[in-house]
Amino acid sequence: MNTFRATLIVLSLVALSGCASVFGPKALQQTHPAYNSAIANTVGQEMLQNLVRMRYRDNPNFLQIASVTASLSLESRANLNTSIDLGPGGNVVNPGVGITYADRPTISYSPLQGEDFLKSVMSPVSLEYVLVLIQSGWSVKRVYGIAVERMNDLYNAPTASGPTPGTEPEFRDFKRMLDLMREFQNVGDLEIGADRSTEEKDLLMVFQRDQVPETTLREISSLLRVEGKRGGRNNSDDRVRISSSFVNLASDEITMRTRSVSSLMFYLSQNVSTPPEHETAGLVTITKRADGSPFDWSETPAGEVFHIAYSKKRPAASALAIPYRGYWFYIADDDLETKTTFLLLMQLFNLQAGQTASTGPTLTIPVGR
Repeated sequence: MNTFRATLIVLSLVALSGCASVFGPKALQQTHPAYNSAIANTVGQEMLQNLVRMRYRDNPNFLQIASVTASLSLESRANLNTSIDLGPGGNVVNPGVGITYADRPTISYSPLQGEDFLKSVMSPVSLEYVLVLIQSGWSVKRVYGIAVERMNDLYNAPTASGPTPGTEPEFRDFKRMLDLMREFQNVGDLEIGADRSTEEKDLLMVFQRDQVPETTLREISSLLRVEGKRGGRNNSDDRVRISSSFVNLASDEITMRTRSVSSLMFYLSQNVSTPPEHETAGLVTITKRADGSPFDWSETPAGEVFHIAYSKKRPAASALAIPYRGYWFYIADDDLETKTTFLLLMQLFNLQAGQTASTGPTLTIPVGR
């Protein structure tokens, strides 16, 4: 009897130690993807909801996830109960083994406000960020089309950088210039980088002449009113400096004014479709052309690559969807253009938000089992 009892206890403890040895790695495998997916989805939903709010002139709000702490615990027990039966059955042994697993996450939220809000949302996106994105492979048409508000005397719907304007914005020459630049980029004849030949290391935009017709470069020069300086091997390309100052514009310089994340979001929000009854009720502004007809925001550089749809019922196939004012607003799962632009928006927001560490008050919520 004593030998059997001791053996059973040893086997129980070995089984429990085996569970404990894999508990950490298995818990990480199960919780990390789940938290990652939940955070990515909720952050995306917050951005989408803020875009819809802006279309309705409601206040946007940003609540950052400051930290997520998951407290995992594994409790085990082993016991052996015996009873003596004087009858034919003899002694009875009742072993008992138990394992209790608990996951107690604590989530801290930090409102984006004050100095952090100013630097992350209201300050213009760094020109260097914009240029790095293009260097890394993003389309110049997409990046400039949403993040740049002005380039020399070409305007990319500056009145759309706030609440929906009542009249059609100015954008057509800017849009044409983007098409021409994209033509250079598509064949690898557009380069952006620092000029190492000068101590200031000025930023340069280089238009090579390998595969693009000369007429394309002349049209770009005419629209921007610049004349590039010859450079490269055998003077085979045109080089123009890139600046962010509109004081004393030079003939060989492209000056850019970037949007802030807030103005960029306002610009994209003009492409949130709204129900006719909301338009009739005056809940949203309808932009008009000079002849009084409704203006189609899909004609703008941002409208070509971004669109938020709506439906009365929750859409079956959506990448993101949020309920608002009795409707569902969503990004269609097969709308790759919008999904790509939304990804660019999130990257620009994260780049700006990374300039400062959040120091505001936090809201900590312990989540029960």
